[in-house]
Amino acid sequence: MKLGIVGTGMIAHLVGPNLAGWGYEVVAVAGTPQTMGEVEELADAWGVRGRYSDYRELVADPEVEAVYVAVPNFLHYAVSEAALDAGKDVICEKPLASGEDEAARIAELAKKRGRFLWEAMVTTRQPNYVALRRDLLPRIGDVKVVTVNYSQYSSRYDAFREGRVLPAFDPAKAGGAIMDLGIYTLSFVLGLFGEPLEARYAANIERGIDTSGVAYLRYDDFVATAICAKDCGAPSGALIQGTDGYILMDTPPNVCGKVVLHLNDGTQEVHDASHSLVWEGEFREFARQRRAGDFEACYRQLDQSVLVSRVQNEIRRAAGVIFPTDERN
Repeated sequence: MKLGIVGTGMIAHLVGPNLAGWGYEVVAVAGTPQTMGEVEELADAWGVRGRYSDYRELVADPEVEAVYVAVPNFLHYAVSEAALDAGKDVICEKPLASGEDEAARIAELAKKRGRFLWEAMVTTRQPNYVALRRDLLPRIGDVKVVTVNYSQYSSRYDAFREGRVLPAFDPAKAGGAIMDLGIYTLSFVLGLFGEPLEARYAANIERGIDTSGVAYLRYDDFVATAICAKDCGAPSGALIQGTDGYILMDTPPNVCGKVVLHLNDGTQEVHDASHSLVWEGEFREFARQRRAGDFEACYRQLDQSVLVSRVQNEIRRAAGVIFPTDERN
């Protein structure tokens, strides 16, 4: 798959050098006029010909078959839309869009155009998560309580407290805890159990943005909490408690490291099929789907992304965190 990357931030630096081993050839990089130095640096490092200061130039490049959208949250929709309209497949970093209306529209556009659109959500494509859902969850009986936590102190919070607002904490750029770390916790729970009957978000809000919070998700016969924090740190992980035992994971939900099954009869099993890099599973799966023409799997995952977006953004607004996209829709 010949890939064009839009964005020169941290995720591009982390993922880019590994793409060749996962079935991709990077053929173009795009930034802005202000970041052309970084575009040139990345392109030189990867031996890339296409170097652009505008994403519209990249999506028009006939050599580019798919576009990796690695820009701040508030730009995801516009770049993905332009790429799909240009006949390209799209890998969009999480979240799929700034709001659920945009997420639904971009998903429908992909289906209308007959293109692949993948949200780069590492959690649900990690081997340990797949094993947990398929093999371990049925063994703990009736689920009663679920807790997922992703708490990581952000260096950008230091700047925020000093009065400098970076995109990670900017409502105008769809920042905040629930849009960043929270999407991993929500995707973890919704990927296992589907849409909740009720969802609420109790957030710590500073200057119009949630710096941390707890989402409460109620299902027919159990409850789940999805915790996310960028203003404080804590051990992250997941605990699923059932009538016959429990499942424990002591890594953040984007990593989905080893999972341990504990049954009431004393049985304990450790399961770990982790990749060395957290992004490997998703990118290998994207490449497989495209080679196989597996639109069914792609669109099933896309529908799940739209569901997560709807829950995520409904509870965000109800908690009082408002983005410009909310006023446009």
